[in-house]
Amino acid sequence: MGIYDFEVTTISGEDTTLAAYKGKTLLIVNTASACGLTPHYKGLQHIFETYQSEGVVVLGFPCNQFGSQEQGSNEEIASFCELNYAVTFPMFAKIDVKGENAHPLFKYLLEEVPAPYRTGEIEWNFVKFLVDKEGHVVKQYSARTEPADIEPDLRSLITTGGLGAAPNTVND
Repeated sequence: MGIYDFEVTTISGEDTTLAAYKGKTLLIVNTASACGLTPHYKGLQHIFETYQSEGVVVLGFPCNQFGSQEQGSNEEIASFCELNYAVTFPMFAKIDVKGENAHPLFKYLLEEVPAPYRTGEIEWNFVKFLVDKEGHVVKQYSARTEPADIEPDLRSLITTGGLGAAPNTVND
């Protein structure tokens, strides 16, 4: 099974797969509305707006597993993101990203991250996974990695199809 085969539900309740994003560079993120890292939405939106024309899509997956920081309904989450951060990138229904009820997509992401970029866990809200346009998971970023710090890797993927020669650490 590849990344494009995973079934997901949009934040508005429509069942779909990730097939619509085939051929795109993806930044997949577990999100939360009441987290100290919630301002990452602004940087994620900047990435989406800046690189969308070059085939980059940010995908947000709300999760309430870390400090109960995403307690709202999908409708409330969508409204929060739009009103507070003008989010226009695709958002999906609230899911679990770890544990026995973890969504299969996030289990897959964790398993497919290559060394040395694999942490083996999703430690908090706003962990980010970079997926190349062929659907390969190429890097995992810690929750605290600012979206702006991901841009060099994005530019490298867009221009060369791979990451730059000098890898960053997982917890950069």
